[in-house]
Amino acid sequence: MDEGIRSLNNEQVKQWAALQTKKGRDKSGTFLIEGAHVVGEAFHSGAKVDTILYIPGSPAVRELGGSGLGFGPEQQSGGARWVPVSDAVMAKVADAQTPQGVAAVVKMPDYGFEPLLAAAQNGLFVAVDAVQDPGNLGTIIRSADAVGATAVLVGKGSADVYNPKTVRSTMGSLFHVPVVPCNLADVLPIARSSGVKVIAASLGATHTCFDADYAGAVCFLVGNEGAGVSAELLAMADETVIIPIPGRAESLNVAMAATVLLYETVRQRLVYNTKK
Repeated sequence: MDEGIRSLNNEQVKQWAALQTKKGRDKSGTFLIEGAHVVGEAFHSGAKVDTILYIPGSPAVRELGGSGLGFGPEQQSGGARWVPVSDAVMAKVADAQTPQGVAAVVKMPDYGFEPLLAAAQNGLFVAVDAVQDPGNLGTIIRSADAVGATAVLVGKGSADVYNPKTVRSTMGSLFHVPVVPCNLADVLPIARSSGVKVIAASLGATHTCFDADYAGAVCFLVGNEGAGVSAELLAMADETVIIPIPGRAESLNVAMAATVLLYETVRQRLVYNTKK
């Protein structure tokens, strides 16, 4: 088997390593994913995987080829270019402290909000306003995937969707639900004019998230970890809700709050469908 790329000075390695930065990702229109699970999810979801980097003989490579995923470097399968690399090269390219033996370069998808809006019946959206922690953003994406949400709308000031920490915390959900970086000040009025109710989480709300009706198309608006939803966007909401906290905690983490709202929607819609 080809020994592949072993030099850290290789020009291709430098380009892959640059994907750890937003500038490098934006310039190339690609991002890096790591680990057999996430790489497998990318393939199964139809993502445009350009290149797979792998350490020959690593457990991650065996997992890709032997756990029902059905592709591997020997077959050069999966529609991507497979490139063997050394441990040192993988360590330079990967963001994780302990690289998993396989990584992939994936092309950024280009989702349009209006086509998603038109295709959805009783759509369920999450709009994220300036959520800065990649782990929080990734968890929101994962929760949105879990409930079958239509899309996640990521507003200005938020963590980069393709930041390695964001990607890792989605656990593959990034490939299951459309994630749309956008200007929420432009997108929310379009949603409202299309019949989507915009509901903002706010500590100043006078009724709880359990009092609102989520039977129709809904877009939840959640905000920055410290400041919450901006005043500009809050003014665009049809209503505001608060999550009751009978205990002594001051508030919920924004990712936890988004998850509560999403699952209350699931509960309401399941009950409604059962009654029908």
